[in-house]
Amino acid sequence: MSTLTANSVGGGTKTSRASKDHRKPTAAILKGAIQLGISYAVGNLSSKPDRDVLMQDFSVVESVFLPSEGSNLTPAHHYPDFRLKTYAPLAFRYFRELFGIKPDDYLCSMCNEPLIELSNSGASSSWFYLTSDDEFIIKTVQHKEAEFLQKLLPGYYMNLNQNPRTLLPKFYGLYCIQCGGVTVRVVVMNNVLPRAMKMHYKYDLKGSSYKRRASRKERGKSSPTFKDLDLQEMHEGLHFDADTYNALMKTLQRDCRVLESFKIMDYSLLLGIHVLDRKPLGRGSRCDSRRGQRVLYSTALESIQGNVRDPEPVAADDDTLGGIPAKHKDENLLIFLGIIDILQSYRFIKKVEHSWKALVHDGDTVSVHRPSFYADRFLKFMGSTVFKKSHPLRGASSKRKRNSLHAGKSASQEFLSPPREEKAAGKKAQSMDHLDGDFYSSSKQPDLLSRAAVCFVSGLNDEEEDLGNSEDRRASSSTIALDDPLPSLSSSQLDAELDVYL
Repeated sequence: MSTLTANSVGGGTKTSRASKDHRKPTAAILKGAIQLGISYAVGNLSSKPDRDVLMQDFSVVESVFLPSEGSNLTPAHHYPDFRLKTYAPLAFRYFRELFGIKPDDYLCSMCNEPLIELSNSGASSSWFYLTSDDEFIIKTVQHKEAEFLQKLLPGYYMNLNQNPRTLLPKFYGLYCIQCGGVTVRVVVMNNVLPRAMKMHYKYDLKGSSYKRRASRKERGKSSPTFKDLDLQEMHEGLHFDADTYNALMKTLQRDCRVLESFKIMDYSLLLGIHVLDRKPLGRGSRCDSRRGQRVLYSTALESIQGNVRDPEPVAADDDTLGGIPAKHKDENLLIFLGIIDILQSYRFIKKVEHSWKALVHDGDTVSVHRPSFYADRFLKFMGSTVFKKSHPLRGASSKRKRNSLHAGKSASQEFLSPPREEKAAGKKAQSMDHLDGDFYSSSKQPDLLSRAAVCFVSGLNDEEEDLGNSEDRRASSSTIALDDPLPSLSSSQLDAELDVYL
């Protein structure tokens, strides 16, 4: 684990001695203080009555000091003294309720068992922790990111009320721990990639190409995270059925417009791919602590704009874990995805970064760009390169009908040619003898030819070519006139006998 510094978490100053003392117990102290702090904050919130969320609730910051020996308000603990700050507690309580998270379940997930540390493949210095039941991710954020999220909360509240089905991150809490001269801010979010499902491939996609290839060091990991250029070489074109593709792209488009309205850019799509055709993991090697989904709209399949109304939570024995079915070549896949890293606004520093990179490289290919261009490029890349719509194969009958139509149309131009009218009438009578059933004729519909008639006109066309009567062909009519009105034909007979519309 990397050393936590004041600059990396955006808070306070400290001496080199404090930094050295903090370096050894960082993991245990940080995880323990986070779990204890969240436990206290949620328990304290239960004493407050339920009410509607007001505008001022988004800017509230509650602070409490937790000494190791305890106090009248706080429990005793074996960690160093620390201060806990809880941001917008009532607003985040509403968000948790919106996704069906009960306080007891939230505490059970966050505090009952030790947190699992995850590796960070990104460029940020954030730490990531996963709860043992696979439900929540705890991520450290910088001071400016925490501040931006708090300013974002009113708009985020409005968006979730309008559309809880989203691929945007779902935030469940924002906390600050000050311990031993170090300030750590953490945000609790939904987990996009379930640990219980083996991810054979992982991608971090932005829709840009500048430096968007996994490094050699990253490729050497047991579970590397690839990038945009890697996907174009390895998995370009993940195919979905038409309804799933349309639902997925509709959700992405809606989410990108929300981010654009907040002037957010440089976000990514985290994509996990599980190959179903490979040998599945045994249940014993999976995450047995996942006892069924507690959070609504948290799976990939629930998050897209589907037609299913109020789906049931994913059961503990569901082997798909809410993945989206897809295909790549001959492989059957399950797709897990979500938009991440949305706490980057297009502020002055980002504008300078874009201008500097544009001087040495094509400005349209770098990841940092103005929000509207970034959203359009992101959607175009996802909709045309990453995700594709499966088209059902047309049957051989369709091809046969097109060929028959072409042959019938060519023959009809010669069928009533004046020098051949008598011969054509004889051929027509001969072909009529082979028809099983009746035709029908209507002034509102074109005349119809059966398969036998098509064979006849094809043979006649060959004879006409031998004669080489090109002038008569140009003067001929393209309309076939039948001598006698024909009785109606039933729909079953029509399907069996008729192929070509002229």
